[in-house]
Amino acid sequence: MFKVALNAGHYFYEPGRRVLKQYDEKETREWVLNSRVAEKVEEILKGYTGYTLLRTDDRTGEKLVTLVERIKNVNDFGADIYISVHHNGGIGGGKGGGIMAYTYLYVDDYTKNMQKLLYNKLIEKTNLSGNRAAPLATADFYECRETKMPAVLLELGFMDSATDAPIIITEEYSQKCALAIAETIIELGNLQKKEEPKENKLYRVQVGAYKNLENAQKTLKKLKEAGFGAIIKEE
Repeated sequence: MFKVALNAGHYFYEPGRRVLKQYDEKETREWVLNSRVAEKVEEILKGYTGYTLLRTDDRTGEKLVTLVERIKNVNDFGADIYISVHHNGGIGGGKGGGIMAYTYLYVDDYTKNMQKLLYNKLIEKTNLSGNRAAPLATADFYECRETKMPAVLLELGFMDSATDAPIIITEEYSQKCALAIAETIIELGNLQKKEEPKENKLYRVQVGAYKNLENAQKTLKKLKEAGFGAIIKEE
């Protein structure tokens, strides 16, 4: 069974983590964007078998789950891969931005492949490549350093970018990101699509309709002699 750990970064009340008001009157919190993508990933994966999934954040966003708690849960779970969903900041209202994918400073080839696969699929679906010089980056992030399995931290666009912000707040964008992440999980875990349930439908065959009861009875007799179960139904 392929074990997947999925993290919607931060929590609802994380200070400062929100979309700039000039691009979003609601000033949508980062956790909302992160969780929306994570939920859509889970929904897509429901159509597949061969995996178990752990969400490390509090699904309501109300409770602060520390990084230490999250990574301990991930390691105790024994996940095969860890994907952390975030949205970036730091442009301060300027243009540019784009998606970035981070690993720890020193990782194996599997992790590098997972990073590239996630990034390439995200760009293929969203076209939000931006102007980052090194979108496939390394950093000494706690999430990527302390996990005992291949881990990638995703930054799905900048919340303070004139280019990114109007895009990343949309449902359409989050669905595209979720599809890219889910496709990566499906590929890495070799997950199998569930078979469509067979519908229990009945199909009735009508031989004829008669105004004369005697004619109907004659046809009924012939059908029964031929081995068919038949009845006369008055309408």
